[in-house]
Amino acid sequence: MSRIGKQPVALPKGVSATVSGQTIEVKGPKGSRSFTATDDIEIVLEDNVVHVKPRGLSKRARQQWGMSRSMVANLAQGVTEGFKRELELVGVGYRAAMQGKDLKLSLGYSHEVVFDVPAGVTVSVPKPTEIVIEGSDQQLVGQVAANIREWRRPEPYKGKGIRYKGEYIFRKEGKKK
Repeated sequence: MSRIGKQPVALPKGVSATVSGQTIEVKGPKGSRSFTATDDIEIVLEDNVVHVKPRGLSKRARQQWGMSRSMVANLAQGVTEGFKRELELVGVGYRAAMQGKDLKLSLGYSHEVVFDVPAGVTVSVPKPTEIVIEGSDQQLVGQVAANIREWRRPEPYKGKGIRYKGEYIFRKEGKKK
């Protein structure tokens, strides 16, 4: 039995959901999102509470059960609160700035990196060394943060690079004489 899958998903106030076949669509103040479950899962909506149940006891149905429940819960959270990822730039001369809809990064290369922000995600730069990525799709927010971080990953000797806020970088000792 899936401990996660057994738990019902209560929809907050201001959020409505419709189930048609294997697809659930959730609408809220931050937009609408949908998820299509596999045939092994049954999605039931009653009294603003979503229940996710397996259709059988096969291994695949049990595997999809908890994941489908988590996806439905993420839909509900995404259309109400949204998701947020914060990045820090550590290094001399490392800067970020918004230029229209593009993110302009100075990362020690001979040129500035221009990152095109995809639709569905908002990027803001409260300080020149901080980047905040927000959106209603958790996967898209995480992927955009990973793509930005990929331009200059944190290195273990001085800790320079783009890191997630609060991320611990394991530091190595340099070579000795």
